[in-house]
Amino acid sequence: VQLQASGGGLVQTGGSLRLSCAASGRTFSNYVMGWFRQAPGMNSEVVAAINESGDTTYYTRSAKGRFTISRDIAKNTVDLQMNNLKPEDTANYYCAAFPPGTVVTAKGSQATLTYSGMDYWGKGTQVTVSS
Repeated sequence: VQLQASGGGLVQTGGSLRLSCAASGRTFSNYVMGWFRQAPGMNSEVVAAINESGDTTYYTRSAKGRFTISRDIAKNTVDLQMNNLKPEDTANYYCAAFPPGTVVTAKGSQATLTYSGMDYWGKGTQVTVSS
């Protein structure tokens, strides 16, 4: 089972990138999918999450209005469209899958995921936003 993120790169402030996470080895159609990021010296944070059917999403406060998470169940992929990027978006971005019934709870500018069962984590893709 593998989750592979791609689409990162170097972009100027105000630019856009589209990250894609491809899952292989099993279907994640009934999993909650999330995008996380970790900047050097910082804790990892959940940037966006999408529920099993794709009709409910969560965004961290800094991503709202700029990022859009989407999923293609048939292709077993989840994308993160990032617009109006800022230097503070610079981080390693990675995707993860969480079992059915996972609950995403927003707490201020952060969120926690509560779940029972197996989770899957992919390797990241680096996003660097120059000022």
